[in-house]
Amino acid sequence: MIDLPRCPECASEYTYQSGILLICPECAHEWGVEDVTVTETGDVNAIHDANGNALADGDTVTVIKDLKVKGSSLVVKVGTKVKNIRLVGGDHDIDCKIDGIGAMKLKSAFVKKV
Repeated sequence: MIDLPRCPECASEYTYQSGILLICPECAHEWGVEDVTVTETGDVNAIHDANGNALADGDTVTVIKDLKVKGSSLVVKVGTKVKNIRLVGGDHDIDCKIDGIGAMKLKSAFVKKV
């Protein structure tokens, strides 16, 4: 039997695989099999950039896609460097300040580590 990881939301051990998704029957959380990666420290819930590099607080990243800022007409352009990021939980897992825009949250899938 394949040893499946625990649910990242509720830590349930009763996860099961359906196609390319892992599903938790207790909280109904779904996540991709490729989202589960183990770093050298053994941390399954580490946050990675678009290239798979592990991110840490204080890192500098570059935006890899034009991102519209919700609620305004501003756009974060490709190649924008973001310094001193802070990792947080949730869907948008990076807190940062971008020059000319201000404080905002980013998804780690749209950045690469410098």
